[in-house]
Amino acid sequence: MGKYDKIFSSDKSLKASLSPEEAIAAIAVVTAAADSSLDDVDPELLADIIWGFEVFEEYSDDDLLELVDRLLVIAEDEGLGALFNGANESLADDLLRDAYAAGVSVLVDEEELHVPKGKMSLLKKLQEALEIKDEEAKEILEEVITAFEEAEEEFAEDDDETVLDQEDTLEVYESPLGNFVLPIPVDPEHGGRVQSQEGVVGFSDDFGTLLRINYYPIPPEQVEDRSLVRQEEYLRSILLDKYVPQAIIANLPQATVEYTEYLADIMEGAYFALVNMPEGSTISKTGNNGTANRLDAYRGLLAFANGDFLYIITNQRSFFDGETPSTPKAEAEGIKQKILELVDTIEFT
Repeated sequence: MGKYDKIFSSDKSLKASLSPEEAIAAIAVVTAAADSSLDDVDPELLADIIWGFEVFEEYSDDDLLELVDRLLVIAEDEGLGALFNGANESLADDLLRDAYAAGVSVLVDEEELHVPKGKMSLLKKLQEALEIKDEEAKEILEEVITAFEEAEEEFAEDDDETVLDQEDTLEVYESPLGNFVLPIPVDPEHGGRVQSQEGVVGFSDDFGTLLRINYYPIPPEQVEDRSLVRQEEYLRSILLDKYVPQAIIANLPQATVEYTEYLADIMEGAYFALVNMPEGSTISKTGNNGTANRLDAYRGLLAFANGDFLYIITNQRSFFDGETPSTPKAEAEGIKQKILELVDTIEFT
């Protein structure tokens, strides 16, 4: 039996089917773990690698991380062979290139910008299992390497993740669209980080702080919708019917909305929701068996409109060992106050 036959020639099948996006991410997970153990796979690095694929453009950083974590659990429970077969079955022909590119991306040496010789046999097995022709495989490999080169150049010019240090003079964050400015709310002494991409900026640190600002230009059709319904109904629909299902529950089905409140005096009307997220924190703990598990968390969300933009501001409270939540209303009050304190520091332009 060949080294990779237990993966690519397995007769095992998954208990549940995968979506096309899950399938592409699964190929990345399988490739990353094929020469090592699942415990050696870095979920955050893997999420960063596949983030640039067009199929994940609607996914936030947390969404992708939760997706990768979920696939790692499936791989641990059912095996890499079953995960590969499940992914392969869910891939339409027009997504095979993306799936192979995801596998290639995982194997690229980011410093040398090539696939190491020791990984070429794995890459060849993946190519054969996905039935990618040699010429097309070569073309995809070249495209991936070019993308890495361009990303490195862009990173050198404008780093999207800023790790603050004590000598750093960066004190404020300004939105690329020029719609708001605020003092950076995390401390460099505590590992403060600023992560931004189009439409969202997140502030985090080593103590579990998570503050995020999502912002969206309000499209013309929604401007008309707002004129036909009350502000409370409009914001409630945006938050509970769209954002929470798409950004949270789609990746964490056990998450539930525990508390909601309309704040008529905040930003001319704001809607707050508290979401209970079992094992949904951005912070993980490592158990005695070496497996990383995400902490339970509550996440507060505040939606409001200002000028031509809709804002959703997030704050997370993680529960460490021995901590238990208070009542949803009490937890909501504490998280809501932290969000409002952040809102008070924002200058909208």
